[in-house]
Amino acid sequence: MKRGKLISSVLATLGIVMISIGLVIQKEDITALQKQKAIVTKNSKVELKNMATSANTIINEEQEENPQELIAIDMEIAPASVIVPPRIEVYEGMTIDELAAKINRNLGNGYIAGKGYLIASQCIEKGVDPYVAVAIMLHETGCKHNCSNLVKTCNNVGGQKGAPGCNGGAYKAYATLDEGIIGFINNLQKNYYSKGLNTIETIAPKYAASTAWPGKIRSYVEQIRTN
Repeated sequence: MKRGKLISSVLATLGIVMISIGLVIQKEDITALQKQKAIVTKNSKVELKNMATSANTIINEEQEENPQELIAIDMEIAPASVIVPPRIEVYEGMTIDELAAKINRNLGNGYIAGKGYLIASQCIEKGVDPYVAVAIMLHETGCKHNCSNLVKTCNNVGGQKGAPGCNGGAYKAYATLDEGIIGFINNLQKNYYSKGLNTIETIAPKYAASTAWPGKIRSYVEQIRTN
């Protein structure tokens, strides 16, 4: 009986010892596992940091190798074609270019053809009615059909008198056609428009002796306006 109790006591003691050993081993395993996990986590962070550093290095190297690509992106601007200049009307709802084109349509195909922009810009700058100026030119030169010798020889587009004389005559000579056109418009501004003579009726008595002159100029003006 005593022997049996002794064996039971020994077995119980061994059981307790084995349980204790198991708990110690389990604790050591858990501690080892936590340490391993900590090492892995630390290594992962280091690896991620190294990967980020490597990525930044690669990006920087690519930027250094291809600087033009970055500059092209940073300096990208809207194309000039989207910038629309304002419309500036100078006469009867027309821009200077539209007025010049209209005048060109009325100058014919002769000696003064294609001078529309010069005439338009000079008239607008000096406050002279461009239709009246062109009408006088067409009447005085005959360039609507066939320009006169005074125009072809001495570039006088307005029948102006003065020195130097064309071929020694009373009518003024100009070295070039552009000078003749500018001189004609200057004459209208200085001797007529600046003195308040700014209509066909007020210009006529001083400009021409013929009483038919105003009617002819008005006819040319209407042709210009409707063409």
